[in-house]
Order: sequence, then structure tokens, then C-alpha cells
Amino acid sequence: MATTQSHFISADRIRSLFTEAMSAMYREEVPQYGTLVELVADVNAKVLADNPALKARLEALGELERINVERHGAIRLGTAAELHTMRRLFAVMGMEAVGYYDLSMAGVPVHSTCFRPVAEEALKINPFRVFTSLLRLELIEDKALRAEAEAILARRGIFTDGVLRLISTFEQTGGLTEEQAKSFVAEALETFRWHSEATVSAETYKRLHDAHRLIADVVSFKGPHINHLTPRTLDIDAVQAEMPKRGITPKAVIEGPPRRKIDILLRQTSFKALEEPVVFLGEGEAHAGTHTARFGEIEQRGVALTPKGRMLYDTLLHAVRGEVQVGVKGAGAGDYAAELSARFETFPDDADTLRREGLAFFRYTATAEGCAARDKGVAMPASVDQLIAAGYLRFDPVIYEDFLPVSAAGIFQSNLGTDQQVNYAARANRAAFEAALGAKVEDELALYAATQNGSLAEALRTLGVTAPERKSIA
Repeated sequence: MATTQSHFISADRIRSLFTEAMSAMYREEVPQYGTLVELVADVNAKVLADNPALKARLEALGELERINVERHGAIRLGTAAELHTMRRLFAVMGMEAVGYYDLSMAGVPVHSTCFRPVAEEALKINPFRVFTSLLRLELIEDKALRAEAEAILARRGIFTDGVLRLISTFEQTGGLTEEQAKSFVAEALETFRWHSEATVSAETYKRLHDAHRLIADVVSFKGPHINHLTPRTLDIDAVQAEMPKRGITPKAVIEGPPRRKIDILLRQTSFKALEEPVVFLGEGEAHAGTHTARFGEIEQRGVALTPKGRMLYDTLLHAVRGEVQVGVKGAGAGDYAAELSARFETFPDDADTLRREGLAFFRYTATAEGCAARDKGVAMPASVDQLIAAGYLRFDPVIYEDFLPVSAAGIFQSNLGTDQQVNYAARANRAAFEAALGAKVEDELALYAATQNGSLAEALRTLGVTAPERKSIA
């Protein structure tokens, strides 16, 4: 009997099943991840207990529930074909490619995107993200080594036959049943699982490693093992300070903007990658060795910035990195943090100024007072600013759902064995990435603008305002 659409479960449900399974697998593979999740939960509970207003705001916006389930992961792929199929796999879970990131600017030979849900309701249910990087073999200067890496990658298949069949079923029928979805999750998980047996010899691994540690990580194994899962905290500075007390060594600096009253964009820290035993291929017998790839990461998310805000952020960050560099073993971390805070004093740190100056995106809602005034026939003010001043319209931050290339590269570098900050000329190739992907990547700024503009239009309709002055809206 043919399956009808009424038997299909939602992409949100499939994504949640996958997130739960991935988290359980990673907790088993990397026990420190479990410690990290417990630490973040403890810090978040304290922040909410100490700040009832924040808790009330998150509850009102429907964002409190998502924080506990929120995770992002990261994988590194080796070929265009792998990226193309990965896009199809994530589509089953309602996740689309958003943003293009060129990490070559920080000496990492990959370019990347973020697979995530884009609809607001889907984000509230489960904002699972996977930062997905594609190795850029053309950046390997040694032509012979490049050709060898290409040949090694061409021989592997990172997807099971079962998951490929279920992806095709989803594409042909438009959905999966609960039973099919559980099979899909089990099969898809195999792609992200850790394999301690390398597919290359120790000698080949060393040559790849000498070219770049990340190249060795991508090329030398059966699949793109998930290299971290990241819970979201409400106070990353508290987590950074607490990590050593729980036996976890954090990286030297928190990536991203400094601590502020109004959080912007994304702040990230991590613990150093594990040195794990692996077995390399050999003639007659295998050879034992080690590999460093998987680590733990924590993030704190703030308001999404407009193009104007991003330009100011990038300018300030570039000035700091040009002035102070963190060394290989974290030397200069204190100077970097101090300089970062000093430079960012010029970036407005209150929500109303960020809104009025068009530096950040906000979600607008009509207040109960505004609706009551409307029902009484009160004449509405003529501008958005006046509606806000009257208490008829409120605005709340649109959470930044994406990533920052310099921060991502900083995390990569730290967990490839160094905290040294590196600045290189960008070598972006978005066209090649999208050709491999088989689709255009979504523009994250356009998504945030749509959220802001849509919420404002709805709020104004609710208040009965037909033609407001909107000059202060980004």
C-alpha cells in the first residue's frame, strides 16, 4: 500500500531525532563532551536565576526551550560529490545551506557553509546547525601530494547504501514515515561516527600532516567524523573560568566580540582536541599512532548585525588583530582581550542605539498596551520611534544563527595544535563551492532582514498603522 503524506513526520521531528542520536553518540565517544554539557547547564541555570527579566523575555519570545536542545556540530568533507550528497541528506531534516565562509584568510585550506533550518518556527523547535567545510585541494602546493590526496578521497564512500536509499525515497515521495525516519537517523549517523582505523599508511599521513594538519584529518579516514558538538551558554566568560575547575583546559582566548551588555553575533571557546589512538595501514601489519581532531566547544549568541553593523565589527576586529597577535602557546592572550575591549568601546552597547543607528536586526511586536489603545480608538503615533516611546511597540534582538569566518578559523587553529592567530589574503571561491553544492547558498543577512521587516509589518497591521515613518529601520 502506498504511503500517504498524512503518514509523514515533519522535518523538524527528524532533525530532533538526529540531534538526540548525535549527542548521545558523541557523549559516548568523547566523555568530556558530557562534562561540558553539564557545565553549560549549570551556568545557564545560574544566569536565569540571577536575571528574572532575561528569563521572562526568553520565555515570552519562545526561546527558552530551544537553548537546552541547541547544538551545532562541524564536519570536514573531501570532495565536491560528498558536499552535494550532504546537502541532500540535510534537506531531509529541513536544513539548508546558509552563508559562505572563506577560511583561507586564516590559513585554513577550506571553504564552508552552515546547514541549518531557516524558518522561524523551525528554529524555535530545534536550531541544529552543522558547519560544513570542503577541503580545497587546489591550495596544496605540492602537486604530487595533491594528486595523491585526490586519489585517496576518490576511493572512499562516506554514505551508507541505506541512507542513500532513504534520501531518494524522501525526494521522490516528499517525506518519511516515523519508521523510515528512525532508519534514516541510524544510517546517517554512520557518516559522522569516529573511525580509529586510518585508510592510509603512517608515512602518507605524515606527508599530509606536514602539508596541513587539517588535510591529514580529512584525507586519512573513512569518513568525516563529527569533530565537535557545541551547546549554547548564556555566559561564556563564566564557562571559560569554570572549565579548568572541571578538568577541562580551554583555549587561550574567546573568539569573537568582547563581553558586552548587549551581546552581538557569536562568541566561542573550546577545549583542546583529544590525542586519540589510531591504526595506520602497513605492509603485512598495521602500525599504531595518534591523531588529533575532536574537541569540545561552547558558544554564546547575540543579536544579528546589519551590513552596516557587520562592517563596523569587521573593521574593529581587523584593527585589533593587526595590533596584537596571540602566539603559538597563547602568549599575548591577555593583551589581545584588553585591546579588543578597548577598540569595541566605539561600538554602541545599548539596544535602542543599535536599532536607531541601523546596526542590528530586531523583531517587532505590538504590546498589550498598544492593542488596548487601538481598541479605544487612540490615534497612533506617526513613526516607529514614537510607537516604541509610547509603549505600543516593542523590539527584541533577532538571534544570530550563523558563524564568523575569523572565529571559526581561530577554533580550527587552536584544535589543530596552536592558538597562534594567522592573517592571510583571502582566496574565496564561492562559485566553485556552490557548483559543488549543487545550489546557491542562502544569504543570511537577507534572512534576518526578512524576519525584521515581516515582524514590523505584522505588528503595524495589528496596531492598525498603515503608513508609518520607517527611516530608523535598517
